[in-house]
Amino acid sequence: MFMLPFVLLFLLVFVFPIVYAIYSSFFQQVATGGAYGGGEVVNKFVGFENFKYVITSDKFWGGMGRVLIYTVIQVPLMIISALVLAMLIDSFIIKHVGGFRLGYFLPYAIPGVIASIIWVYLYNGQISPIVKGLAAIGIHVDFFASNVVLASMVNITTWTFTGYNMLIFLSALQAIPHDLYEAARIDGANGWQIAMKVKLPNVRGAALLAMLLSIVGTIQLFNEPQVMHTADPGINNYYTPMMMAFNSSRGFLTPKGAGPSNAIAIVMAIIAGLLAMAYAFIERKVNES
Repeated sequence: MFMLPFVLLFLLVFVFPIVYAIYSSFFQQVATGGAYGGGEVVNKFVGFENFKYVITSDKFWGGMGRVLIYTVIQVPLMIISALVLAMLIDSFIIKHVGGFRLGYFLPYAIPGVIASIIWVYLYNGQISPIVKGLAAIGIHVDFFASNVVLASMVNITTWTFTGYNMLIFLSALQAIPHDLYEAARIDGANGWQIAMKVKLPNVRGAALLAMLLSIVGTIQLFNEPQVMHTADPGINNYYTPMMMAFNSSRGFLTPKGAGPSNAIAIVMAIIAGLLAMAYAFIERKVNES
C-alpha cells in the first residue's frame, strides 16, 4: 500500500507512454480524399512500414553517424574533465571547497535550451565578444562552419554536464576509507601516487555509471542543434535522429505524424541500449583481466 502511489505514477508517466509509443509506431497519418484531396486525415495501420523507413533512411543513419562522432569526442572529454575537477576538489590544494563545487555544478542548473541560446550568442560572429576578441589578435574563427559546428555543440554539452559528472566522481572519492590514504602514506606514497594508485581504482564504478549515462544522453542530442539551427541554415531538420523525430511529428518531414516519429525514437532507444550494454560488457572484461 505504501508503494501504490509510486507504482501508479510510474505506470502513468513512464510505462504507459512507452506502450503507447510502441502502439502508435505501427500507424501512419494518411488522407482519405484520394488524389484530389477533400478527405480527412486518419491513422492507418501500416505494420512495420515505419520501422522499415527508419532503418533504410539515409537521413536517419547520417544523423546517427554525426551523433556517434559527437559521442566519441564529447564523452571522454567530459568524463576526464569531471574526474580531474573532482580529484582537485578532493585534494588538499583547494580551499573553500563548497564554492568551487557550486561553481562547477552551476551550469547544469541552467536549462539546456537556455544554455544553448547563451552559447549561440557567444558564437555569433557579429555580436560575440569571443569572436571579436580573437579577431583582434588575428585569429578568425567561425563557430558555425561545417567542419567546426559539431565541436561547438561538444563545447556546449561539456560546459553544461561536466559539473554534474564531477559530483558523481566526488561522491565516490569521498566514500573511500581514509585508512587507505594513511596506509599509503606510511608506505611512502606521495600525493600523485595516492591519486593514481588509490583514488582512481576506487572510482571505476562511478566512471562506469557516468559513461553509461553520458552515452545514453548523447544519443538523444537535441537542444544544441535545434537552437543552433536558428542561426545556422546548414543544420537541417534531420541533423540528428532526435531532430528528425521531432520534425517528423510536426509534419516538416515525410512521412509525418506520431507513427514515424515514435518509430525513430524506438530505434534510437534500441541503439542506445546496445551501445550501453556493449560498453558495460567491455568494461567488465577489462576489470576482470
